[in-house]
Amino acid sequence: MFTRQGKPATSGNRIHCESTHAHDFAVKPLHPSSQISYRWDMATIELTGETFESTISESGILLVDFWASWCMPCMQFAPTYEAASETHSDITFGSVNTEEEQALSSAAQVSSIPTLMVFRDGILVFRQAGSLPPKALDDLITQVRNLDMDDVRRQVAEADQQA
Repeated sequence: MFTRQGKPATSGNRIHCESTHAHDFAVKPLHPSSQISYRWDMATIELTGETFESTISESGILLVDFWASWCMPCMQFAPTYEAASETHSDITFGSVNTEEEQALSSAAQVSSIPTLMVFRDGILVFRQAGSLPPKALDDLITQVRNLDMDDVRRQVAEADQQA
């Protein structure tokens, strides 16, 4: 299961909506082992329980936005996510509608929305609930691009050995 900074995320099917706030973050590798929708008219792909694993296992960078139509912060984040998807055409942007993909959202331990996850070469390198302002999202993308993936893989392997 996904972990949030080394701790299991809360279980259950209840998802609450995070309000927008300033973010102080750093990219830290996490280990993926789970499963995960086209939103509006942006350059994103719909991710479902059937397509999530194969999509995250592909090489490159994948951003995944977990959202719901009733979530106001999700709707406020949508233009930022859309603009980033248009600016960064070399990155895959995915979307998961938590109302339609409840099993996937639960498996991914998403308890607050919006939740943004970032994978690089199949490894979960970022996970955070709450929307990001445009500058913070661009900074995050830059950090993910600049990751030393050999070092990330080494850290994941060390963590797996300790587990």
